[in-house]
Amino acid sequence: MEDKAAANCSLRVKRPLLDPKFEGYKLSLEPLASYQVALDSPVAEVKLRDDQYTLDHMRAFGMYNYLHLDSWYQDSVYYVDQLGRVMNLSVTMETALKKPREVFRLPADLTACDNRLCASIHFTSSTWVTLSDGTGRLYLIRTGKRGNDSCEKWEILFNEEFESPFIVVHSISFLQSDTHSVGVLLLRVEKDESDIQGSGFHVSLEWVTIVKMAKEGDQGYEICKRRVLQGKSVPHYAAIEPSGDGLMVISYKPYTLAKDNESNCDESEKEKAEENKKGPLYYWQQTEEDLTISFPLCDDFTKEAIQVHFSPDRLSVTLKDPNPPVLEGTLFSRIDHESSTWIIKENSLEISLMKREEGSLWPELIVGDSRGELIMDPSQRAAIAERLMHLTSDEMNPDPNKENPPCNAQELEECDIFLEDSTSLCRFDGNTLNVTHVVNLGSNQYLFSIIVDPKEMPCFCLRHDVDALLWQPRPEQQDKWEHISTFNALGYVQASKQDKKFMACAPNHSYSALCECMRRVFIYRQPTPLSTVLYNRKEGRQVGQVAKQLVATLETHDPVLGFQATNERLFVLTTKVLFIIRVSTEN
Repeated sequence: MEDKAAANCSLRVKRPLLDPKFEGYKLSLEPLASYQVALDSPVAEVKLRDDQYTLDHMRAFGMYNYLHLDSWYQDSVYYVDQLGRVMNLSVTMETALKKPREVFRLPADLTACDNRLCASIHFTSSTWVTLSDGTGRLYLIRTGKRGNDSCEKWEILFNEEFESPFIVVHSISFLQSDTHSVGVLLLRVEKDESDIQGSGFHVSLEWVTIVKMAKEGDQGYEICKRRVLQGKSVPHYAAIEPSGDGLMVISYKPYTLAKDNESNCDESEKEKAEENKKGPLYYWQQTEEDLTISFPLCDDFTKEAIQVHFSPDRLSVTLKDPNPPVLEGTLFSRIDHESSTWIIKENSLEISLMKREEGSLWPELIVGDSRGELIMDPSQRAAIAERLMHLTSDEMNPDPNKENPPCNAQELEECDIFLEDSTSLCRFDGNTLNVTHVVNLGSNQYLFSIIVDPKEMPCFCLRHDVDALLWQPRPEQQDKWEHISTFNALGYVQASKQDKKFMACAPNHSYSALCECMRRVFIYRQPTPLSTVLYNRKEGRQVGQVAKQLVATLETHDPVLGFQATNERLFVLTTKVLFIIRVSTEN
C-alpha cells in the first residue's frame, strides 16, 4: 500500500479575537503580593556535562523547567529534591501556607549514575503519573486522588530500565480495546556517529505504549509497543492525542521514523556507499517536451530479461527478470505513458518519456531517488545562469533606475529576525507514524505551551506579527487547530527581553507572564474596562479599556529553575525557595 502524501494545512486566525486598536501596556505600580516557602532540601538540579555542549542539549536539559504543575487539581505544583523525594505544594490560601510535603521517594540512588539527566514528571490523569528518575528508568504510578493526605498513596505498578537516560515529555491515559493503556513520550539527545558534518548528535522521540496485563487478578503493566522518531533539533512541542491515534510535533528540523534494527540501518548505509562508489545507476537529460533516460547494460544482458513499465505518474525498470526492479517509484510529474517508448542501443537501455505538461524542467526524475545523474547541454546551463543573473552582481545596486533596494535588512529590528523560519507543525499517524498533516509555521515563532484543559492536548502559543496567538489542538475535527485566545503585542514584547527563560499564561487566558534567568517576572494582563473616564490626548477620544503590565522582583540571587502559571498565582522555583506571586485581583 502506498503512503498517502501529507496534507498541507494552515492555521486559521479568528479575526474577532484580534485587536487592531491595541495601544500597548501601561506600567502599573500596584503592589503584587509575594510569598516565599523555604525548601528543606535543594532542588535536584542536574547541570550540563562537558560532553553536552550542543544547542539541543541546552534546550532539552539546560533550560528544563524543574517545577511541574498538576493541571488536574487547582494550584498544585511538584518538584524533585536532592534526596530523591517528589515534593508537593498545594495552595488554597496564602495566609495558611504549609511546607512542601513528600508524596513519593525514588527507589534508586540518583548520584550513582554518572550520565543521569534531570528527573521528570508528567501528570497522565487525575489518578496516574509517569515519572523518570533521569537514569533511564521509567515509572508508572497510580496515585489515587492527589492533594488529599488521607487517601493519597503513590503506588508503582510498572517500572523498567531503558537503554539510555531520557526525560518524559508527555503522557496520556486511554482505553485501547477495553484495556487500560498509557502512552508516554521520551526524549533523548544521542550521539550520532554518521553525522560527520553536523553536531554529531541526533534527537529521538520514543513513543512507548504500556498496557495492563491480560491475566485475571494481575494488577501489573507491560510494554506492548515502542516506536522511535528521529530528528536533528529538539522539538518545541510534542504531545500524544488523547485517543492515542496520533502525535503532534513542532520542530525546526523534520522528524522521521527510525529503523527498528540498527544493524539493518548500518547495512543499508554500507550498500548506499558501495553504490555511490560504482557511479550513477542511470543518466538522464531533458528538454521542455521530453526526457531521455539511459541505463548502462552489462555484457551478458538479454533483451527478454529487460522489463519497462510506464504509468502516468510511475516508472519501473527491471534489467534482469525475475530480479526486483533496479528503479521504481513516483515520477516528479505526470507523463503521456502511451507515447513513451524504450529501445536498446549498443550496451545501453534508452527510455524516452513524453511530458504531460510541456515547458517545465524537472529537478529530479524519481521523487527521492538520487542514484541518477542529470546531464545538461550548454544551452540549458546558459539559460539557467541567465535566469539567476538578477540574484548576484558586483555592484551594490545594479539597476540605476531604482534608488532604493526593494528590501533593506537594516530596517528590520532585532526582535523581527527569526532564524528558525522553516519550523513546521506535523501530525503523525498513531499506527504508521507517517506524517498526515503539515503546517509550515514560517515566521510564526513558537513561544510556549500551556494546558488549558487537562483532558485535551496542551495548547501552544505562536507569534503572529506582533501578537501571540494561543492554539488548541482539536485532533477529532477537520480544522485540527483552533485559535482560542490572543495576547496583544506579546510577540513583540517578549522579543525585547534578552534574558527571558520561561513563558506561561493563565489557563483562562487572563494574563501572560515571562520570567528572566534571575529575579524579575513580567506580567501582562488582558485589557479590562476602566472604572474612570480616560482620554487619549493625541487623538482626542475616550479610552474604554487598558492593559496593565506589572513587574515583580524576587528577593533572591539564585537562578530561576522553574516557572508555572495558574489562574490566580505564579509559582517561581529557585534552588532553595519556592515563590508564590498572587496575580488575580479577585478576592
